[in-house]
Amino acid sequence: MNDTKLDSPEAIKAFLGGTDKLDFQMSKTTRYSFLAGTLKRTNYFKLSKKDKGPVLEYMEKMSGYSWPQLKRLIAQYKEKRWIGRKVSNRHTFAKRYTNNDVLLLAQTDEAHQTLSGPTTKKLLERAYQIYGDPAYERLAVISVSHLYNLRKGDFYQRQRRHFTKTQKSAVQIGERRKPNPQGQPGFIRIDTVHQGDQDKQKGVYHIKVVDPKNETVV
Repeated sequence: MNDTKLDSPEAIKAFLGGTDKLDFQMSKTTRYSFLAGTLKRTNYFKLSKKDKGPVLEYMEKMSGYSWPQLKRLIAQYKEKRWIGRKVSNRHTFAKRYTNNDVLLLAQTDEAHQTLSGPTTKKLLERAYQIYGDPAYERLAVISVSHLYNLRKGDFYQRQRRHFTKTQKSAVQIGERRKPNPQGQPGFIRIDTVHQGDQDKQKGVYHIKVVDPKNETVV
């Protein structure tokens, strides 16, 4: 679509009047350039508030953006004279230790029951330098601090994670039995005796306090 002649609010009003029932679609990259071109061509930021209305309506109809999205993109163009996504220039470091290295570390820790960092580092050095295992080439020069970092990682944790079923408690709960104080004072046994029911009426419960040493009812 050639919209170079739509460079004024009046021309845009006339265009909108004849496109009420038409829908327009364009790609995201095309929308960015369309908005920037329209803002520049109509000299948008120097228009009055009344004249900005048709231009905004035109950009909304053509781009498919909502009002909040349009306002954000217009603000971006006003600040930077450019509309688009920011490109991240964040520096990233190359990953030195692979998942195979982490797996090898997890296997080594499991075989030696997870020793301290310095001791584990010596084991890794010996595996490569003395026994000549090429799998330990990178781990042989790992620092102790980074070794601990690998151990904290999700991949390492998944290798060392073990699940066991809940074990039955060896402690009996609610077991009724005679206490065995081993001849020491300070132990009592509390017993209850139900007198019995009569005519569907609940009988009385008697509470007995028994000295288990000589079975004397207190």
